[in-house]
Parts: sequence; structure tokens; C-alpha cells
Amino acid sequence: MALAATCVLGVALGTVHLSLAQVFSALTNSATASVYSIVVTLRLPRVVLAALVGIALGTSGATLQATLRNPLAEPYLLGVSGGAAVGAVAAMMLGVSSAFWPVLAFTGAAVAVVLAIGVARGAGESGHTDVRVLLMAGVVVGAFANALIMILLANVPANTIRGALWWMMGSVADATWYTVAWLGVYVALGVAYLLIYAPEIDVLTLGEDSAAGLGVDVSRATRRAFLASAMLAAATVAAAGLIGFVGLVVPHMARAFGLSRQRAILAGCAIIGAILVVASDLLARIVIPPSELPLGAVTAVLGVPFFLIQLRRMR
Repeated sequence: MALAATCVLGVALGTVHLSLAQVFSALTNSATASVYSIVVTLRLPRVVLAALVGIALGTSGATLQATLRNPLAEPYLLGVSGGAAVGAVAAMMLGVSSAFWPVLAFTGAAVAVVLAIGVARGAGESGHTDVRVLLMAGVVVGAFANALIMILLANVPANTIRGALWWMMGSVADATWYTVAWLGVYVALGVAYLLIYAPEIDVLTLGEDSAAGLGVDVSRATRRAFLASAMLAAATVAAAGLIGFVGLVVPHMARAFGLSRQRAILAGCAIIGAILVVASDLLARIVIPPSELPLGAVTAVLGVPFFLIQLRRMR
């Protein structure tokens, strides 16, 4: 109900406010041309895209936190989004069709994951992944990815740089039904995959030794979780740029409702993540109309205090 209400507000409110009757008339194809264009062409795909981004980042963050047994883990801290951004920016610079941006973004994310895991395994005992080193390796990989992005943008026209920077700040302003369609496919596949293997992730939360004792192939299960999370994060980066802190905040909100099993947490994160991103995008549109704030900046303003609170609780 909260998600439905937030989506309705996201369609109705903006530079031009619409009544619920006007929104309904547009959905039933009985509105004026201008109202129909605002609702169906501009705002509705934007709201749906924001919801998909929230679903993907929320479930990705929940999976990484459970797999790493770290409440501060999220795609951005592990370098996944940085690697995805490198792939997507490279695709933009090369003039690749937007349909293939997620593929290159996923390639960059997968490389980042492999590098981070490789460093953690090299530093761990007997080839095991050291979670603390993995987080530090992710930060280093993310910094390296940012350096690569700056190199890619060093000798391109000013308009291209401006567009890339705005894209990296995160936005769903350019949403189209085409973007919604291909992102929906990626999100559906990724979330379904995580739901299927959720019981395996439940066992991983007990620790590597306990999971191995219960018959789980820890390396393979961890690799599955990381790659599925990488695909979801990469797809959102390609569709809407960098939108931080959603993967960190949303799993904590889901667990605050008493959810404990991974499948229940994933379902809760999908709903809460969609609400959070749709509401953040609405806030970005109505704070200083007719201008807009970057969506990534709004989620960061909401997420940074939450991150600091969680750090204090871990003392």
C-alpha cells in the first residue's frame, strides 16, 4: 500500500501538479493530449524505473550484507558500482547502443568483484576470503575505477563530460519505456536467482566453516551471490547512474520489521527499496522546481546519517 501510494504521488506531483482524476483519465486514455503526455510518456516510466532501481539495489545490498556477514556492506563499498561505472562510461564514449550498456557495465562490475575477492583471498589464511580485507580491497578498486573514469573523460568534448557527470550523479529523468523494459529483464532475472539460492545464503550467514560443515560449497555459493549482486548493481548503474546508500540502508529497514530469513528479507528490500528511490526522486523534483536535484545526491543526504548511526552502534 505504501509503495502504491508513493508511486501515485510520483506520477501526480512535479513541476505541473495533477489531480488523481487527471492521472486516472490518462491511464484510461481519456485525458487531454498534454496530460496524457505528462503521465504516460514522462512520469510513469520515470516512476517505474526508479522502483526497479530501488528493487535491484535493495536486494543486492541485502545479499552482500548476508554473504559477508557485515551490516555495512553494499555494492558501492565493494567496488562493484565503480567497476560498472567504468564499463558504462566506456560504452558511452565508444557510442555503443544503450541496450548493451548493462553488458559492459556488468563486465566492469565482474572484473571489480574478481579483483576484490582475489586480493582478499591472497591476504587470508589458507586461501579463505578475509572479509575485512575484502572491504578495503573494494574501496581501493572503487578508487581505481574513479581514476579510470577521469582518464576516459580527459579528452572528450565539454558537453559529453557534462552529460557523463550528470549521469554519474544518478538520475532517472531520461527514463523511457525502452529503458524500463531492459532493466526490468535484468532485475527479474537477478532477483529470481537470488530468491532461488536464498536458503544457501542463509547458511552462509553462519560462517564459512559452519556452512562447509553443513554441505555448502562456500566458494561457489559466495561467487554466485557476488555475481548476481554485481549484475543487479551494474544494470542500475547503466540505467540511472550512481545512486548510493540504497543498498546499505534498505536491508536494515527490512530487518527492523522483524524479517530474518533471506527470502523474506529480499522481498522486504524489494518493496522498501522501491519506495525509497521513488520517494527520493519525487523529492529531487519538487524541492527547487522547475530545476531538479541529482537523485544520487538525495539518497546520499538520506544515507550518510544512517551510515554514521550504524557505525556508532557497532562500537
